[in-house]
Amino acid sequence: MKRILVLIFFILILIQSMNAQTDIKNIEGQILEVKNTFAPDKRTAIFDIHIAEVAGKFVLSGETNLPGAKEYLLKKMVELQIKDEIKLLPGDNLGEKTFGIVNISVANLRAKPEHSAELATQATLGTIVKLYKKTDDGWYFVQTPDDYISWVDGEAIQWVSKVEAESWKRSEKIIFTTNYGSAFEKSDENNGVISDLVFGNLLKLISSGNNYYQVEFPDGREAFIRQSEAGLFSEWLKNRSCTPEGIISTAKKFMGIPYLWGGTSAKGLDCSGFTKTVLFANGIVMPRDASQQVSVGETINTDQDFSNLQPGDLLFFGFPGDHHRKERITHVAIYLGENDFIHSSGRVMINSFDKAKNNFSNHRLTTFRRAKRIVTSLNQNGVKSIDSSPFYK
Repeated sequence: MKRILVLIFFILILIQSMNAQTDIKNIEGQILEVKNTFAPDKRTAIFDIHIAEVAGKFVLSGETNLPGAKEYLLKKMVELQIKDEIKLLPGDNLGEKTFGIVNISVANLRAKPEHSAELATQATLGTIVKLYKKTDDGWYFVQTPDDYISWVDGEAIQWVSKVEAESWKRSEKIIFTTNYGSAFEKSDENNGVISDLVFGNLLKLISSGNNYYQVEFPDGREAFIRQSEAGLFSEWLKNRSCTPEGIISTAKKFMGIPYLWGGTSAKGLDCSGFTKTVLFANGIVMPRDASQQVSVGETINTDQDFSNLQPGDLLFFGFPGDHHRKERITHVAIYLGENDFIHSSGRVMINSFDKAKNNFSNHRLTTFRRAKRIVTSLNQNGVKSIDSSPFYK
């Protein structure tokens, strides 16, 4: 009889354990469903949630920057009486400093909080970023205006409150409009350099005169910039009109710049960093990666040939999907016309689909997937103008 009772006891324990495992699998399925709905791309949203059984009770832990997603998940599980230990970002250790302003010409943003990690992207001087959390050794998990999420060394940014970030946005700024240059100690370039500068850098305007702008960095440093190399950001923005001619003209100004994985500045450009930077110069904030950029803009029919293409269209390359995996977009270029295109591949260069030309690329011809037109989709089809971005206006 005693053996039977022990056996029954163990059977009940086993059943309870199996039920718990089944519940955990069901909850994991619901977590995945919510993630796919609210945060399908981990490059642009944080939703790292886990379920565990602790002392006979289910506990949800992890972190997210999406309050709505967390609320939706908890409502789906209200009957399970789950303990909520999900952290909402920004983290408490940031205090009021939940924004940053890039304080150097080009900040390198990495996939992990260490200098040896993969370069994920870059952000240029004066750009506002959202801060979500920080490590003990001074790395910040940040989100750039294109929604990309990565890590940056805290020395590259000025930490600010929301009020201070808004003040920076409202201030009159200058934008550096040439590929490379310097900010000087005085309105005389022989008096020493404060910092290097690259295209797209933004600095607060103090005054102008004697062919120089007097400017202020996010950390309060003051410097002088040649007026011939910069302009008022507000005026520059008013004059942005995304046209095929403007896109092509800008693209050719970057000819020869070296390819750099993760690069989005004049110091080095990967393929999507090149298209992103060119379109920024024409008033557009594009998604970061080629596999994201392919989702925006107007699709152009290229089923038969390239006759429907117009200069300035984006060309996407990669590999078709099959039963085992989805289509992969791995490269992007800008169409120039007459079957030529400009892209960053080793360096910014021009290749062609035309087999009769010396710069013909068979690899690009055989891996071409589709084309998108940006100039017809301003503030629609996923194309966002700079002046509609909360990071700039």
